[in-house]
Amino acid sequence: MIEYLWKAAFVFYYQTSTQPEPWESKRLQLILEGKSSSVAPGMRRSATLPKLTPQERKPVDTCARYLLNNAKYIKYDDYLKAGFPIVTGVIEGPCRHLIKDRMDITGARWTMRGGEALLPLGYL
Repeated sequence: MIEYLWKAAFVFYYQTSTQPEPWESKRLQLILEGKSSSVAPGMRRSATLPKLTPQERKPVDTCARYLLNNAKYIKYDDYLKAGFPIVTGVIEGPCRHLIKDRMDITGARWTMRGGEALLPLGYL
C-alpha cells in the first residue's frame, strides 16, 4: 500500500522534491488511524481540482481504488491495538509469489489441509 501512496504523491510533486514525504506521511497516518475510506476520496478530489488528465492522475486513482477495494482488510488501527504486526508489500509480494510457485504447479492437487500442513515445515 505504501508504494501506491508514493506513486500518488509524485503525481502532485516532483520526485526530487522533499514535499512528497509529508503528503505521503499524512495519508499513511490517517490510514493507520483507520481512515482509509476517507483518504481515497480526498486524493481523488486533489487530482480533480487541477484538472489532471486521466493518464496524469492514474497513480492517484489506482491508490484510491486499492484503498476502497481493500477497506475491509485495511483496519490497521484495530490490528495495532490488538498488538498485531502490520506486514508491508516488501514481504507480501515475495510470499504471494513463493506460495504461487509452490502451490500452482501444473498437475498438482492441493487441499487446504495439505497446503496448511506445509506451512510449519517452511516449504512455503
